[in-house]
Amino acid sequence: MRPTFIIIIAAVIALGGGIIARHFLLSPVVQTSQATSPSPDFSFPDPSGKARHSAEWQGKIRIINFWATWCPPCIKEIPEFINMQQQYGEKGVQFVGIAIEEREPVAEYLKSIAINYPILIGGDDAVALSQQMGNSINAVPFTVVVNREGQIVHRQPGAFSDEQMLKIITPLLN
Repeated sequence: MRPTFIIIIAAVIALGGGIIARHFLLSPVVQTSQATSPSPDFSFPDPSGKARHSAEWQGKIRIINFWATWCPPCIKEIPEFINMQQQYGEKGVQFVGIAIEEREPVAEYLKSIAINYPILIGGDDAVALSQQMGNSINAVPFTVVVNREGQIVHRQPGAFSDEQMLKIITPLLN
């Protein structure tokens, strides 16, 4: 009876600690997701090695997604991003995927899926850029929405569903 009681007490303490940690670690992310700030300029190569600069998409609503081939939630949201790029691209929406790894695994993954938006290879520099854009907990995936004026208007640690995204970008389309 005594070992069971100790295990129950330890579980309750761990659960409480997790709830408190989640509140303190994630609350700043949720609060800053509503604050606007300028999107930093960046330049990374695409899988073919061609340098791509963020200025290419100036004046568009940019959805910048930091992802990796080894990240299941990242891979799961890519088909949604492809569909949304197809639906909203003509309305000024531009998805940009920035891989936080090296070229080889990304190039291999791209053989299995037709992505209709730019994919850039950022490696460790992309991790630093995601932190500069507000990724304080180093989440993957991490997505930012940048309005036409170049201001980050939303930060999304973790997966970003199309429903959530539409709530953010629909007002920006006008």
